[in-house]
Amino acid sequence: MAAVPELPRLLVRAAGKPRAWYQLPLRPGGPRRQAADGQARGSPLSRAGGGWCRQEVLGLLEAAVVHREGPLVAVSKPPGLAVAGRAGQPSLVSLLPALSRRLGLPPELHVVQAPGKDSSGLVLLSSCAGTTQQLHAFFRQLRRAGRSPATYHAITAGVPAAAAGEICTGLRLEQAGDRQLAVPVVAPSRRSLERREVKQTLTRYKVLAAAPGCALVQLQPLTAFPSQLLVHLTLLLCPVLGDHVYSGRVGTVLGEPFLLPLGSAPPRTQVLGESLLRRLHLTQQQLHRLPLHLHLHQLLLPRAVATAAPPPFFLQTLRLLGLPGGQSAL
Repeated sequence: MAAVPELPRLLVRAAGKPRAWYQLPLRPGGPRRQAADGQARGSPLSRAGGGWCRQEVLGLLEAAVVHREGPLVAVSKPPGLAVAGRAGQPSLVSLLPALSRRLGLPPELHVVQAPGKDSSGLVLLSSCAGTTQQLHAFFRQLRRAGRSPATYHAITAGVPAAAAGEICTGLRLEQAGDRQLAVPVVAPSRRSLERREVKQTLTRYKVLAAAPGCALVQLQPLTAFPSQLLVHLTLLLCPVLGDHVYSGRVGTVLGEPFLLPLGSAPPRTQVLGESLLRRLHLTQQQLHRLPLHLHLHQLLLPRAVATAAPPPFFLQTLRLLGLPGGQSAL
């Protein structure tokens, strides 16, 4: 049976039925086996334990339905589950035929909107092509009116200098080894924009809460580009906690952050200061297992608002860092 790698083991059974992974109560100190596994007591580390089998993932998604409206279904996705993986690799798309049967929906179920593999949060599914077209038109109309259909929450290493604002920059994709990275282009030429080599991107942000060296930030993208939110937050010198790809672009000198030249900042495990490590009960050697703290919290729909509670590790991190919302959904 195919296994889905790198998913936190956050599905438990109560009264014979699976509980949604995001409904798990917080348990200070975590399970006893954390100590045996070398994990820091009470830390927000992902507890992947050999992967999930296909049936477990289907049960997890079935239990994580947060909104149903006609042909539309919204589920809350855990981090680590790709929406569309490579051939032969488990992904949300590969599970849709079985999921549609479990939910009693037509086999045409498909993805309308979803966060990236390493992010958590809302995945909007539809079993009607016409409804999907109407939704995309609705999203475009919102963006033209200066409103974002999606609201993300992120925990950042660092506090933005301004409590609210906009991040606007050109972005292009650049091949780096076996992966594509989003690269900022400060002043893109008109020709590069016309040839779609560069896309002008825009994100609105608002600091919801701050503590020493960290913040809870609301993000509303008005454009869509791979890794847009991760790159935009590095430009604010406040990378997302658990960003092991773009956070290396932010360096520090005498405790002050600055942006490194692109060529000197390849992807690497995030580096955190001693204060954050101490409050998270982590060591730098454990950080490669810290999941990405970027959550698609809310989607505006024509007749409703779909909302997904943050995952348990996200809430645990809020509590450990002294940020509000650590004991309940935001």
